[in-house]
Amino acid sequence: MTRVGVIGIGSMGRNHVRVMSELAELVGVADPVEKNRKSMAKMYDIPAYGTAEEILAQGLDAVVVATPTEHHYSIAKKCLEKGVHVLLEKPICRTPEEAMELVELAERTGLVFAVGQIERHNPVVAAAKDHLRKGTFGELFTLSSKRVSSFPARIKDVGVTLDLGIHDLDAMRYLTGKEVVSVYAIGGLIAGSDKDKYGNILLQFEDGISGFVEVNWVTPMKVRKLWLTCANDFVELDYMNQALKISSSQTGEYDANDLFHVPYEYHIRNIALKKTEPLKLEIQDFLDAIEEKKKPLVDGRDALNTLKVALAAIESFKTKEKVKLD
Repeated sequence: MTRVGVIGIGSMGRNHVRVMSELAELVGVADPVEKNRKSMAKMYDIPAYGTAEEILAQGLDAVVVATPTEHHYSIAKKCLEKGVHVLLEKPICRTPEEAMELVELAERTGLVFAVGQIERHNPVVAAAKDHLRKGTFGELFTLSSKRVSSFPARIKDVGVTLDLGIHDLDAMRYLTGKEVVSVYAIGGLIAGSDKDKYGNILLQFEDGISGFVEVNWVTPMKVRKLWLTCANDFVELDYMNQALKISSSQTGEYDANDLFHVPYEYHIRNIALKKTEPLKLEIQDFLDAIEEKKKPLVDGRDALNTLKVALAAIESFKTKEKVKLD
């Protein structure tokens, strides 16, 4: 069984510990905050360490890095240099340069380097991707998402685009199978901070597909949905309930002199998928990639491209101009 450690025992780190304890041999946890690591050590009867160096000395095969973003680069680099496979929480790094260095290091050493873009593992995204591959929805024209909620006090190192919006930016890249060529965004900052707290992001993909992402920390309710406008169907993806709503229509015969009474026939299918925890699927994908020596669903290079889109949106907030991507 793969020997795994978890570095960073915040909110996501605790969930990684829970799932890893079920799927792999959990060797220990590491966190500089003593109460964090001790609580996990007691709950799971495992050793706890204060630094990444200490846990890496325990002969790990793989590690989850769930620290604040500012530490992603330095800690993931140490792990890769030690020959340890890495699952790094999103966003991959603070800058594309940091991310590229990790990508190239993993490629040189032949190590699995996965990034926790968790919605890519959501069953509803997988189902929509399957329909799009088969062509059952028809040609995809536009995507629109809404990911809003109140401000989470635990988030201090990034703004709403890198914390929340990046999920939909990644999901849209995955569903379209295309890269973003330009971004235009408007948004606002947290008072007294340079971090964004709300934004509306317009994306132009290759081949003319467009996407729109609404994201904020100012809505007193939690919404996590994405809509696809296709040639045959209008499709709603409900991330939280893991359900698809597929709508189509046809027009009956009508009198051109009476457009008020045009007969429409609507067909709506609600598909509730078997609920599965996306984090469990993400971790299993990481472990399978190690065991089978294959690419994970979201590798470092993929996550780097999503980071570039998110940073372009933040740049557009500030410059009020459209940003083109290479």
